[in-house]
Amino acid sequence: MAHPKIGNLAPAFTLTNQKGEKVALKDLRGKRVVLYFYPKALTPGCTTQACGLRDSAKELAKLNTLVFGVSPDPEAKLQRFIDKHDLNFDLLSDEDHKVAEKYGVWDLKKFMGREFMGIVRTTFIIGEDGRLTHILDKFKTSNHHDVVIDTLKGE
Repeated sequence: MAHPKIGNLAPAFTLTNQKGEKVALKDLRGKRVVLYFYPKALTPGCTTQACGLRDSAKELAKLNTLVFGVSPDPEAKLQRFIDKHDLNFDLLSDEDHKVAEKYGVWDLKKFMGREFMGIVRTTFIIGEDGRLTHILDKFKTSNHHDVVIDTLKGE
């Protein structure tokens, strides 16, 4: 699957967060958005990635940036993830993976000899004008937050 093109408007979406509230990309204009897609809440790599962003909240706020994590998990599981790790940003539920498909991150994966469809861990940075500025897919979960911040500072 192909990612949307940098410089174009980011693909529109409306998803529900962990509380069942609707979050629409169009309502986020005027802020930068870090939209990161992760495979599954409450797993080790996804927890490491989320906690790094949690701990970077002050720096991200200084950069006029909101963070949203997207996974195919149901709202209740997202709320458990937030509660367990004191996450300070919304997680969005994409159970039918339609948004993941729009962003080109729903693809064939291989794990322990098995093949299955799932989310390929990828982060999109969207500018204040709603245009895609960066696609990050080469990082470790442990330094993801540093890569995001360095990318935002480099704009």
